Amino acid sequence: MSERSAKAVDWNGIGLGMVSAGKFEEAAACFRRAVELDPDLAPAQNNLGAALVHLGKFAEAEQPLSEALRLNSADSQALHNMGLVCRNCGRQEEALGWFDQALEAQPTFPDCYNNRGIALLDLRRAQDAVADFHRAMQQDPASAQAISNLGNAYRDLGRNDDAIACHRKAVELQPTYVEAWYNLGTLLVTLGQMEQAVQCLKQATALRPGFALAHLNLGVALASLRRRDEAIASFSRALEVDPGNALARAQRMHFLARKCDWDALEADMKLLPRLGVEGGIIPPFAVLGLEDAPMRHLERSRRFAAQTFAKVAPPLAAPTTRPERLKIGYFSFDYTEHAVMQLAVGLFEAHDRDRFELHAFSYGPPKDNPMRRRLEAAFDRFTDVSTLSDAAIAAASRKAGIDIAVDLQGYTEGSRLGIFAHRAAPLQMTFLGYPGTTGAPFMDYMIADPIVCPPQWRDAYSEKLILLPDCYQPNGRRSLAKQVPTRTEAGLPEDGFVFCCFNNSYKIGPPEFDIWMRLLKAVDGSVLWLLAPTPDVERNLRVQAERRGVSADRLVFAPPASVPDHLDRQALADLFLDTFAYNAHTTASDALAAGLPLVTKLGDGFAARVAAIILTAAGMAELITTSETDYEAMALNLARNPEQLAAIRGKLRATIDSSPLFDAPRFARAIEAGYDDAFGRLVNGEPANDFEVAARPVNQSG
Repeated sequence: MSERSAKAVDWNGIGLGMVSAGKFEEAAACFRRAVELDPDLAPAQNNLGAALVHLGKFAEAEQPLSEALRLNSADSQALHNMGLVCRNCGRQEEALGWFDQALEAQPTFPDCYNNRGIALLDLRRAQDAVADFHRAMQQDPASAQAISNLGNAYRDLGRNDDAIACHRKAVELQPTYVEAWYNLGTLLVTLGQMEQAVQCLKQATALRPGFALAHLNLGVALASLRRRDEAIASFSRALEVDPGNALARAQRMHFLARKCDWDALEADMKLLPRLGVEGGIIPPFAVLGLEDAPMRHLERSRRFAAQTFAKVAPPLAAPTTRPERLKIGYFSFDYTEHAVMQLAVGLFEAHDRDRFELHAFSYGPPKDNPMRRRLEAAFDRFTDVSTLSDAAIAAASRKAGIDIAVDLQGYTEGSRLGIFAHRAAPLQMTFLGYPGTTGAPFMDYMIADPIVCPPQWRDAYSEKLILLPDCYQPNGRRSLAKQVPTRTEAGLPEDGFVFCCFNNSYKIGPPEFDIWMRLLKAVDGSVLWLLAPTPDVERNLRVQAERRGVSADRLVFAPPASVPDHLDRQALADLFLDTFAYNAHTTASDALAAGLPLVTKLGDGFAARVAAIILTAAGMAELITTSETDYEAMALNLARNPEQLAAIRGKLRATIDSSPLFDAPRFARAIEAGYDDAFGRLVNGEPANDFEVAARPVNQSG
């Protein structure tokens, strides 16, 4: 052996010592020195490649591994390491070839079976992966890695109980196995078991403080438990570790907006135009209230759908005839006391049961309250599918023979669009729950109207559009408690002008608030009446008012109340001031039902145009403005001219009962016509396309 070769062997030995000490950067330097001295030292070439793989430098690892295999093509370790390189570089099929060669050279190789299984999972071949993980466990029964990965395969197959059992067994075998805690925690988040998820993800972050994804998912779980300050802290820690994590940034922005913490939000707002449009994906709803930018909302939805629902089942066979009763399946997380159901329950009850059969698929947690019981009674069949996977729910829908599957969730909390990726029906639509496009190729139609989806913004929606004649939003008559408090009881001045906004706090931003504060300055004795979802919202908005030269006590915060009581107390206000990027939706209908006029600004995107169609359907289109200047001027004019405001209120009282807005049977006939037309096109072999539904009298059922 030459002197150089001897030194190369020595450097290789030193490198192995560094590996044993967990010093992989130093180990790679030693192995690199060894191959410089003797390029034909195959173990050093393989060890260099393996160290680089461990450091995540996969592209760099390929060259020394190729050299190792040139020197010894049957080296099972080098073959396995080359498979790891290919797998981590997204070349999964190529990785399987390398793993197969490694197993041919060394049949007893549990790590190779484990990594081959991971590659199969990446290829969405979960059933095949199960077999590989079982082989790894047979060869190494104590392999926590293989057991946890088997849990991931079971998760992908919808066998959630088996998946949980695997992850729990993995952490019992190896309590410090971070990935198993993470896998268990993220699965529990998916299943809505948030308290348990928090414990698992906290364990993962304690074991590895620099685990950005664990901090991110911990934030999601905490947010679902309404522990929002803790959630923001978790999202912030994820960003400290990984500043480019778009998901963590979008989630933090959303929850800062919910707190109206505009100071903390300011720096992130500069990044908003590129967030989710370039780089990583984000949940589209997170930033819907932060900007009115329809084309960016579309791009975020498209990118999110493409990555989240990478495997989409082909369309189902088109029917050849319309059945006597068209089966409509409505899918939702929110079959309970929820804004969407307050709107939709009247529609469900008004459907023509001679021509339509209604099926509810409820995947939210079961509830026992008056609204839930009313909803259950409104359907021909109400099915709780909360324990089923997306694939299983889609299969249940197909088994029930659903003709049209209607998503009521979009990207709002509890979203399960994966059901539709698995094809729940021959025709699939999105409606009501999410004011925007899904960007998903498996959604055929979106139900809208010509105002929320005008021609100039047609390209901002991936679905074909069914445009209803009066308003896309269904409404039934509101139940009033008839126990209106006095202004004093509500904490309001008896004589001063009361502006109000009862929109969610995340919809309020500096542009609106600036105008509202100028209105308070301009109208002596006036107050602004808002909801108080949390103490920090109240605190932050009072601080913002003081900064704008308005005394904090001119902001009055309404405590929580039942829906009827809240409707009744709105009569105490004089004028509702809408928000811009994300209008009042159900809240706008509530205000008009209570006889409270609302001033809105017509924006560009769906969410920024809803109040305009509601006002139009109520016969109050004169309250729609098209600029911030006009919005402010109209609000100020009405506040300073009581006679004009009284005339507006009188007109609202006179027209509201005869308007289409709260006419559930009229709406039912319109949407049924939309269902019929869309289904007829499918039966006739025509592609889905935009169309408008003509207005129909209430007494016409066809």
